[in-house]
Amino acid sequence: MCLTGTTGIGNEGVVVGGGGLGFSQINDDVLQNILARLPALPFASAACVSKSWNRVCNRILTRPKLASALSLNPSLHGAVKEVFDKVLAEPIRPQFAIACIGVQFSLEETHKLITEKLGREIPIITNAASGIIGTDARTNELREVKWELEDGPNCEGYNMINNLNRGIVLVVGFVPGLKVAAVPLLRSKETQVGMVDKFVMDIMHYTASVSGCTSPTGIIMFGDQNIDMKPVIAKMDHAMPEETAIVGDASGCFLFRSGDGSHNYNGDLYSFDAVALVFARDREKSHGIGETQFHVTLSTGVMPFGPQLTAQSVRVKGSECWLSASIEGCHEILDGQDLLDDINDVMDHDESPDLYIGVTQHRECSIGPEKLRSATSLSFYEVLGGDNQYFVVDGVGIQPGDSFLFYHSDSETASSSCANVFEDLEALKTGSNCKSHPDIRGVADNGVKKEVFGGFIFSCYLRGESYFGRPNVDSAPFFLNFPSVPLAGLFCTEEIGRDSPGTSMQKEVQEPHFGRCCLHVYSTVYLVMSYVPPPP
Repeated sequence: MCLTGTTGIGNEGVVVGGGGLGFSQINDDVLQNILARLPALPFASAACVSKSWNRVCNRILTRPKLASALSLNPSLHGAVKEVFDKVLAEPIRPQFAIACIGVQFSLEETHKLITEKLGREIPIITNAASGIIGTDARTNELREVKWELEDGPNCEGYNMINNLNRGIVLVVGFVPGLKVAAVPLLRSKETQVGMVDKFVMDIMHYTASVSGCTSPTGIIMFGDQNIDMKPVIAKMDHAMPEETAIVGDASGCFLFRSGDGSHNYNGDLYSFDAVALVFARDREKSHGIGETQFHVTLSTGVMPFGPQLTAQSVRVKGSECWLSASIEGCHEILDGQDLLDDINDVMDHDESPDLYIGVTQHRECSIGPEKLRSATSLSFYEVLGGDNQYFVVDGVGIQPGDSFLFYHSDSETASSSCANVFEDLEALKTGSNCKSHPDIRGVADNGVKKEVFGGFIFSCYLRGESYFGRPNVDSAPFFLNFPSVPLAGLFCTEEIGRDSPGTSMQKEVQEPHFGRCCLHVYSTVYLVMSYVPPPP
């Protein structure tokens, strides 16, 4: 994007150089005022005019920046143009990009268009989603758009009927002081085994190579919808330090570019179970650059009920677990169908809530050559049915002796939890400390107030307007606190969100020993990005 000469015309018809009495006679303050008004592409060209112009451009971009836009244009090329016109309307030097699209748009073609526009030097992830959240590029209105899971018709109008499963939200980020790379989770096509240990170690090795330590600032993950991500997320939670934020969509369909080429692999030998966008501190950042921080909070939409149970026998049939259970401390095996009938009797049949079990899993875990260590996690499984001995859940990995509780979806819990999220984010806005979420603090250790510059939402597809009875409930906690800050997100069926111990989900069950939940149901995960300026 840089011009090679010292004179010429930029991509948008902007003069980017000159001799004699032109721009060379303008002082730096006036020049900065002019260059700060340029769109991203001519701004990039202006930075290549001379050393003095480059110095001014660097001064303009000293703080992190997130730019996002949503388009429901049913034409792929039209939608991509609309979001790029919006996100590149101001100066930015993209370090990463995330695009979420409707399934009627071609994943391959969308990824190609975005890569051609931004170049091959930055990590780019394109993901097919069940819906998108963001600010409309045409109207500047915040939108939460959910699509039908079935394929929609081919049509050309610009409305919600004709727009079925068509649309895009694009996020482009600039985070000085951080390095960003896309690291894939490989699956050998020869052995059909996911290389989870290598995945975790690749993340840690990349982080060490750019920051000198193995603790990433944050990870945004996208998992393949056909892969069980529970053991992957549990191992990452075990391996990553407490301060690393982990969020994402565990049930997507994605393409990616690593950016620097170090994590591009031969597609004939490997498939990709997941990809992690890794943010690591840059040990070579200049002294004038502050610190970018990631904060995670979540709204849960499930409520525990009933006694604690223990799995007795477990049978695996394909992707399902058939298990018998007893009340913890008792030996009598419960009748699976009678148990479910009793649950249905006490439920409100008008609401027909979805039913899950939350299983506490104590497992021995290790990464690479390290010694085995005990790890405890809380995993959710959807209840499918039962018979006179067993009840059936979707998913595998449950073992005899695992304890669990039943959970049901509950919109009142979700609404109350959204109110808690609002309070969490209000603490960031006001510069106060959040009593309910101690990791979210509005003031940095050096006493400087944090400045929120962007947010990302991963929301369960089963939530939204049809669930709450009113629109934009999930985006409201962020938008009401930070109405002018870029926000983007998606609807998915499994939300990744590594919350702090003793908060959110664990506040609901009041039992910390149940383990931390990192893969959620009926929840919305919020990633908030803030900036702490350097001390004066």
